Amino acid sequence: MARGEESSMSRPVTVGVDGSEGSVAAVDWAADEAALRDGGLRLVYATRWAEHQLGAMKVSHEDRADAAEGVLAETERRVGSRQPDLAMTADEVEDAPVSVLLAAAAEAELLVVGSHGLGSVRGFVVGSVGQEVVAEAERPVVLVRPGYEKDTSGASEGDSRRKVVLGLDVNDVKDELLHFAFDFAGRHRIPLEIVHTWHESFVHHPSAAARDERAAALAGAVRPFRDRFPATEVTEVSAHGRTAEHLIEAASDARLVVVGRRRAARGAHIGSVTHAVIHHATCPVAVVPHT
Repeated sequence: MARGEESSMSRPVTVGVDGSEGSVAAVDWAADEAALRDGGLRLVYATRWAEHQLGAMKVSHEDRADAAEGVLAETERRVGSRQPDLAMTADEVEDAPVSVLLAAAAEAELLVVGSHGLGSVRGFVVGSVGQEVVAEAERPVVLVRPGYEKDTSGASEGDSRRKVVLGLDVNDVKDELLHFAFDFAGRHRIPLEIVHTWHESFVHHPSAAARDERAAALAGAVRPFRDRFPATEVTEVSAHGRTAEHLIEAASDARLVVVGRRRAARGAHIGSVTHAVIHHATCPVAVVPHT
C-alpha cells in the first residue's frame, strides 16, 4: 500500500513500524526529523508469512495484512496530528523484518528504528533485528528509546537536551561522521560537542604536552567542517579515559549522539564503543556507516 506523494528532491526519512512502544517513539522522532528535510517520511511495516507454523497457530496472510494496515493507519493519523504538513508514504512489505528494513534503508536519507526500553542493567535493549540492521545498513540508522518527546527550539527552558554529541577518533577521521553531525546540528540550530578520548593503560595522569598534542589533533580534524558550517557552535573535548564512558556521560543532556560503524569487507561488525553507546545512551543514537 502507498499513501501520499514522496518528494523527488531527496531521499525520505524512513521508520520501521510495528505498533510497539519503541516503534511509536521512533515514529515521533522520524516525523519531527522529516519535517526539517525535503524527502518526506516513509513508514514501513514488515510482515512475514511463516510457512511452517503449526496449523492451530498459523495466522493467515489476510489477518497479517489487516493487522499491518491497521497499525499503519493509526500511525499515519499520529504523524498527521504531529506534523500536519508532512508528505508521507506507508508500505506493508511481506518479508523478514531485517530484509525489509535493510532494503528500505538503502533508499532512505536515514532509517529510524525503536529500542525496547530499559534492560536488567539499566541499559536500553536493542533487539536482534535492530542490531542486524545497524550492523549491515549502508545508510545512517537512528535508534530511539521509548518515551521520546518532541524537543524543538520551542522547548521549555528547563529542557536541557540542547546539543549533538559526536565521538571522533582523530587517528582515523571519517568525514561521513563529521558531516552527519554538523549537518544535524545545523538543521536543528543546536551546539555540537565533539569528543575525542584516548586510553593508555599505564598512564593515570597524562602530561600537559600529551593533552595539548591530542587537543591540537582534534582541532585540526574538525577545522575543515567548522569552515563549512560556520554558523554551528562547536565545543571540542579531548579527554583521557574510555571512549564509551565519556560518550554515554555526554549523552545524558544531548538530543542525539553520533557514533560510527565500519563497513566490513566480509560480514557485519559493530565496534565495542558503538555497541556500548547504543545500549546505554539515554538519548537517540545515530550510527553512521563509514569506510
